[in-house]
Amino acid sequence: MKTEFRNPDAILDIKDRPKFWPWVGLSLQHLFTMFGATVLVPILVGLEPSIALFSSGVGTLLYILITKGTVPAYLGSSFAFITAIQSLMGTSGYPAVAQGIIYSGIVYVIVAFIIAKAGSDWIDDVLPPIVVGPVIMVIGLGLAQNAAENAMFNEGSYDTKYFLVALVTLGITIIFNMYLRKFFSLIPILLGIIGGYLFALAVGVVDLEPVRAAAWFQIPDFQIMFVDYDFHFSLAALTSMAPIAFVTMTEHMGHLMVLSKISKRDFFKTPGLKKTLFADGLSTMIAGFIGGPPTTSYGENIGVLAITKVHSVFVLAGAAVFAILFSFVGKMSSLIYSIPDPVIGGISFLLFGVIASSGLRILIDNRIDFDKKRNLVIAAAILVIGIGGAYLRIGSFELTSMALATVIGIALNLILPVKARSEE
Repeated sequence: MKTEFRNPDAILDIKDRPKFWPWVGLSLQHLFTMFGATVLVPILVGLEPSIALFSSGVGTLLYILITKGTVPAYLGSSFAFITAIQSLMGTSGYPAVAQGIIYSGIVYVIVAFIIAKAGSDWIDDVLPPIVVGPVIMVIGLGLAQNAAENAMFNEGSYDTKYFLVALVTLGITIIFNMYLRKFFSLIPILLGIIGGYLFALAVGVVDLEPVRAAAWFQIPDFQIMFVDYDFHFSLAALTSMAPIAFVTMTEHMGHLMVLSKISKRDFFKTPGLKKTLFADGLSTMIAGFIGGPPTTSYGENIGVLAITKVHSVFVLAGAAVFAILFSFVGKMSSLIYSIPDPVIGGISFLLFGVIASSGLRILIDNRIDFDKKRNLVIAAAILVIGIGGAYLRIGSFELTSMALATVIGIALNLILPVKARSEE
């Protein structure tokens, strides 16, 4: 009888269920880590933050269900659609935005069905280590500027107090990660956020007034299609948002690469890209139906998995349940939302760096030879384009830096010969 693989490096592997109280702490750690970014997206585009929290929880549970609990991923609000949503909100309002979100989810589902029919054997050829490693590094380092801005800037101006809060948060997290034992060694991110929050509170960075003003119980202001508004086809929604799905698919694949690496599995084969794309697309469609932003897997939560070595899907599911519950608790949502940017920035210094280091480890483990010009060219192009922030814009369509770097890396891998002529 074949025994199921267990990652020897994981403290809790994918199918391991923690005891109740550790489970609560580990799940809250994931919730606090993703909360800021997930509610920031709806705030920037004029949607209801509590709905984004609700849809992220529902989407994550749906993702875990469809992938049969094999992929430890959390789905939060996607930043890739911000510009398109802002444009549609200004011209056609939320009904058009909802359509666009649903259309992008449908694109995911269609591609998932195509992959189910055509197979995914091509993935190993298209995404070898020399492409995967630098792309994962881009995922981490490409977010470095966001982390630095959160740590340093207060409403656009440099703030020394902010940066001090970020550095203290980073220091506390590193100390907890290195010196604590047993259960507390599993939640350094949560403890770092709490420690950083208390320090921020002491130096006057935290505003608690919204927490005092918030109601204990508050039903999110759902915007449900066919209930709160009628459907009217919008060509602008289709043309401006559906193509972005192809961009976020590359990000989806990049995150899947990282998760495969840290869990020592191949999620492209089991459960397969067809299921992960389908789950992500269905989650996005549901978010569009109820008034939330599109969903996607989150680098912040992947960073938590890498640092803590706790990969249990039960922990991710617990975070999703808390997200749903807290979307109805006004004071709790406001308390989490009161976590200041420098605390998130200080944590992100570590989280995003760990992701980048995972990409570097892929290159080392596969003994990529950078004396070969082919490898040097591919890695160089991916890193500079992705980290530098280069993007391709054609009309309203935009290929983000991470997506562009991935596409160019794949193209170079397929086109370039094994050896340069000078090496023959």
